[in-house]
Amino acid sequence: MTQELRRSLGVFDAVVIGLGSMVGAGIFVALAPAARAAGSGLLLGLALAAVVAYCNAMSSARLAALYPASGGTYVYGRERLGAFWGYLAGWAFVVGKTASCAAMALTVGAYAWPGQEHAVAVASVVALTAVNYGGVQKSAWLTRAIVAVVLAVLAAVVVSSLGSGSAGFGRLDVGADTSVGGVLQAAGLLFFAFAGYARIATLGEEVRDPARTIPRAIPLALGIALVVYVCVAVSVLSVLGAGELGRATAPLADAVRAADAQWLAPVVRVGAAVAALGSLLALILGVSRTTLAMARDGHLPTALAAVHPRFQVPHRAELAVGAVVAVVAATADVRGAIGFSSFGVLVYYTIANASAWTLGSRNRVLASTGLVGCLVLAFALPLSSVVAGAAVLTVGAVLYGVRLRRG
Repeated sequence: MTQELRRSLGVFDAVVIGLGSMVGAGIFVALAPAARAAGSGLLLGLALAAVVAYCNAMSSARLAALYPASGGTYVYGRERLGAFWGYLAGWAFVVGKTASCAAMALTVGAYAWPGQEHAVAVASVVALTAVNYGGVQKSAWLTRAIVAVVLAVLAAVVVSSLGSGSAGFGRLDVGADTSVGGVLQAAGLLFFAFAGYARIATLGEEVRDPARTIPRAIPLALGIALVVYVCVAVSVLSVLGAGELGRATAPLADAVRAADAQWLAPVVRVGAAVAALGSLLALILGVSRTTLAMARDGHLPTALAAVHPRFQVPHRAELAVGAVVAVVAATADVRGAIGFSSFGVLVYYTIANASAWTLGSRNRVLASTGLVGCLVLAFALPLSSVVAGAAVLTVGAVLYGVRLRRG
């Protein structure tokens, strides 16, 4: 008999977990590469990413209401499109988000202790895996505190930047440095920051009254995150301009320095580290739940499907995910992780939208828009990200075929 997880999350906790994933380190690191790609068209890229994210969110919400189990699109694809498409979605999510976990852990190290990034990253993964092991409610409580700190820091960045004499709203005008390809690539990179609302769906088995809670929590979390992103992007772009923003290694810290608020730079560094911790916490939650679902179906070792009798969490899946992320964080470089992760997650949402399309005509406009948008953004990413992502998906498909033949 399959062991079930404890349903303890309400709307507020679900929204907070989504925000912990979205209003996290993505906003601290994704603006610079997006500005390099789109130039002064950065805000157009942000708007396009938001439209695709909204379509994906609504598709995910409708599917999650019908299939309130751990696994997210792995479950939806399996139930609506067939076993292979569910497997491919789960594979893309686990591999892409494992890279995201390592990137977030390294971001914690880069801000908290420059020069010792790998050691801090591994320690962060171990600590947050222990928190998740204690139960999803403890993770939700910690995420509340993290989200509160990050929102306060981002509000300080916005106020100090827009209130300074350095802000020039003429820098927001779209100029000759913008191209269609650049805007599409920027949208694909910025999608990395939006993708956290999936965490709400992957926790479907731990949400109270999921048919009502999830469809409310996903668009609410996405809407709050979009407002925050727009405010931060406008403020930073108005102070630095697209060129300087694209060259920045710590864009929000550079923005407060340019706004003559140097005292705020250390606060921004702390906020970025805390934000990365929040993203890492939510990522480990999501990846471990998808691992649980795939293990239940035999696509991963069935031992990973165990649920702790006391804490009622997928403890073996969490420990396995934590161990893999710790190894990657100890050896990998954070560069390129955003593009690689974005490709995997965009493929994941392509399958989600295809699954939602099968629900009926009232879902097909948003599902079709999301599906096409995901494919366009995925293949507009840097070529290295597309090649690496496609290669990993091919490996996953081959492993599925081998297992099918042996089965």
